[in-house]
Amino acid sequence: MNPSKTSRLPEPAADELAHSDRLLQHLREQIAARGPMPFSQYMERCLYAPGLGYYSAGKTKFGEAGDFVTAPELGDLFAGCVVRVVQPVLALLGEQADFLELGGGSGAFAEAALLAFARQGAMPRRYLILEPSADLRDRQRERLSVALPPDAFARVAWIDRPPEDAWRGVLFANEVIDALPTTRFLVRHGDIYEEHVALDGEGRLLRVDRPADVLVAGAVRHVERDLGRDFDDGYRSEILPQLPYWIQAIAGTLEAGVMLFIDYGYVRREYYLPERQDGTLMAHYRHRAHNDPLYLPGLNDLTASVDFTALAEAGNSAGFAVATYMPQAQFLIAAGLQEVFEQAYENATDEAARYRLAQQVKKLTLPDQMGERFQAMLLARGLPVLPVPEELLASDHGDRL
Repeated sequence: MNPSKTSRLPEPAADELAHSDRLLQHLREQIAARGPMPFSQYMERCLYAPGLGYYSAGKTKFGEAGDFVTAPELGDLFAGCVVRVVQPVLALLGEQADFLELGGGSGAFAEAALLAFARQGAMPRRYLILEPSADLRDRQRERLSVALPPDAFARVAWIDRPPEDAWRGVLFANEVIDALPTTRFLVRHGDIYEEHVALDGEGRLLRVDRPADVLVAGAVRHVERDLGRDFDDGYRSEILPQLPYWIQAIAGTLEAGVMLFIDYGYVRREYYLPERQDGTLMAHYRHRAHNDPLYLPGLNDLTASVDFTALAEAGNSAGFAVATYMPQAQFLIAAGLQEVFEQAYENATDEAARYRLAQQVKKLTLPDQMGERFQAMLLARGLPVLPVPEELLASDHGDRL
């Protein structure tokens, strides 16, 4: 990245630079020993390398003090709407039903959701959090132990891997798939290449392209067939060839229940628009987005938008059916945002709190905020009926997938 592109970014502190240098040295050693590293592997190291990656090191990630704000960080309205959608599913499944959150973030969602479940007198048997980051796990535990009543906190359990035994309930993931290590591909003269990270003569990182393997090439050809056109020469984007295997790994033992994914992304034909010639990959550093993933590894959140058509395909291959799909704004409104807001507004203690509630609604629903950029997909398996609000099914955009 040249200086003109980084000049608008905040200057990292000395300890941050030292941290990034440690990860950079780790990456250099791996590349020197094994050759150019697939970008997906580079992204995985940058985000999750033990003690060095963005999510596994002790730095504030979420909220105003971090690098980005997720929907749960804005307040409790988001979680209140999610609970209104999934609580009838848990009730249908009975006392053995669990709620599993993938990647608990700061713990804000778990706190608000468990308090909402408690208000309804309908707690899941267990509230499971699958959190790969030991640092985030500690922060979640500390937050929830203080914020929750003892009986609610007693239901929370952290797990290292998806449940191995058959279970029933709800799996929820907000802004998780965008952080899965993505493959970057390039089409050149009709052939498929995969982007790698290599070293130049002075030990600096650079991106190079190598012929794609069978898995990556096959995934790209599948997308071309589905779109009914070949990618233009020089077209570069992202793809998750591992997504069907990932879905099977996280939800293969969910024998009855629903999965709810909320993330930013597009249906396939919008994701791979001809004019989007460099994909959707973004780096986030202290609330500023930029497009150089090699800049200060370990200090940036790296993300790519979600191909929701691919998510639907992966869910289908794992035995789930898409129940409904729509933009986040429509999902929240159909889930009862108006009622959740009115109740919170009545309970607000002062005008400042009421103002914050109104700002939450705007950020969650306005098209230029999260309302249209974020999408919600509900997938179901093993249920005799789908007890979700009728408005949710009536608002379905699944025909766009």
